[in-house]
Order: sequence, then C-alpha cells, then structure tokens
Amino acid sequence: MESKVAHALVMAHEPVAVLWADDKPEGASVFRPGKWGCVMWMLAGASRGKPAAFDRESYGCWGGGVGLGFGNQYTAFPGGETCFHYFLSIGNRHWDQGRAVTSQMEASGGGAFVEDFRDGEAYLKDPGLVERFIQDLPILDVPTRYVVFQPLKSVDPKEAAPQVVVFWADPHQLAALVVLTNYGRPGNENVIVPFAAGCQSIGIYAYQEATREKPRGVIGQVDLSARLNVAKTMGDHVFTFAAPWRLFLELEENVSGSFVERPVWKQLKERSAVAKKERS
Repeated sequence: MESKVAHALVMAHEPVAVLWADDKPEGASVFRPGKWGCVMWMLAGASRGKPAAFDRESYGCWGGGVGLGFGNQYTAFPGGETCFHYFLSIGNRHWDQGRAVTSQMEASGGGAFVEDFRDGEAYLKDPGLVERFIQDLPILDVPTRYVVFQPLKSVDPKEAAPQVVVFWADPHQLAALVVLTNYGRPGNENVIVPFAAGCQSIGIYAYQEATREKPRGVIGQVDLSARLNVAKTMGDHVFTFAAPWRLFLELEENVSGSFVERPVWKQLKERSAVAKKERS
C-alpha cells in the first residue's frame, strides 16, 4: 500500500511495515544464527525495498532480540545479564566475574566489542540503573516464528495487517509527525520518546502502544550506537517514528485538511529540499 503521510511529508525513504509471521518473505535478508548484526541495518534495507526476517536464533544482537519481541535475550549476553549491566555502564573490569570473561574474550582476539565490554559504553551511570532499565522494558514473546520487515508498498493489509509502520524522518518531518499525531486528539502527550535501543523503539515499545485504546507514536533512533551503525546509509539527519497500525490508519485519515496543505509546512518542505541538495 502507498502512504498518504509519506507522500505529504515528502519522505525520502519508504515506510517499513513490521509484521509478525510464521513464514518469511522470499528473498528476505536474514542474520546467520549467532552472528552479530544491527537490526537497524535491516530496517534501512527494508526502506530500500529489501525485506528482512528474524527469529529466535537470528536476531543480530541481544538488545535486538529483546527489541523485536523474542523475550529477554540479555540472559544470553556473554557472562550473563549481570555482565550486560556493567557493559552498558561502567564496564566489566570493575568486578571479578567481568574481568574473567574479559580475559577469555581477549585471549580469543580483541576488537571494539571487547573494549566496550571491558570499559563500558557509559550509557547509564551504574549497573543498578541498567538492571532497572531492563526491568522497565516492555519485554514480550511474539506469538509467531518470525518478525518481518517489509517495504510498506509491498504489503496488502487485507492479507496481513502490520503491527507497526516505521517512518524514517528528518527533523522537519519528525516534527510534522508529532503534530499530525496530535491533530485529531485531545491531550498533549500522544507521542513518546523512550530511552531504548533503536530496535526497541520500533519493536516492543510500539507493540506495547498498540495495546492502548489510543496508541501513541514512538520516536526512536536516539540510540547513539544505532545512529552510528546506519550513518553511512541513512545519513546523520534521521530519526524513526513508529506508528502502531491503528495510529497509522488515523494519521492516513487525517492528512487531508491538516497543516500539510498550509504555507508553513510548504516552506519547511522547501527548506528541507534545499538542505538535502547542499549535503549531497
């Protein structure tokens, strides 16, 4: 299906449908089981026409397994979940088990991951906050074998409605999506920005919103590691906006008659076009 929102906001990237499925699309990109990879690479690929599929053996990284909806995959992190608490904060060099696991990794070869494992990513101040971060995540197990990313234009919602539709948005487009989400609703907090991995913002947080009477939009790609991972393909000026399916349909219905037909948006759209030319 074609998106009225993407057309009105002149999206450079095709929206991506996130589906739960028991079969994967023909020709879908997949991670090899046990091989590290960033889920956001696959989201970028789907926006360029390449579908992707994930299951409980091939989800790229531990946070990706959590984000896609395959339960608490942090328990499979090297050294266990507690080592992840140290990894995301002050580093595993600060405790005995962490040092032992670090030594094993270093004996097998170094690298950026081993350095981060040892010294920490410093995304949270201490391991206790990471433990609380995991407790607060809306972790779930999806009821299907696969989570699939499909370009929205290749999806027939009469056959299988997406769980979520994800837009890649530049700053002006992101602002417009926030305005459009609030356009037909009371209240001022119809969009959320959770502290989460990039994949968690488009997955489990959006899944959770889908259970609400009025699902909210979820702004993502505030994950610094995910931003770096897709910078070469998507550039430095994009965020994600995840719309649970019912919200997506609401946005589509509200395009006509909204601010997108008025002068302010038209001027911002022109400025975005000029800025893109200057960056290219």
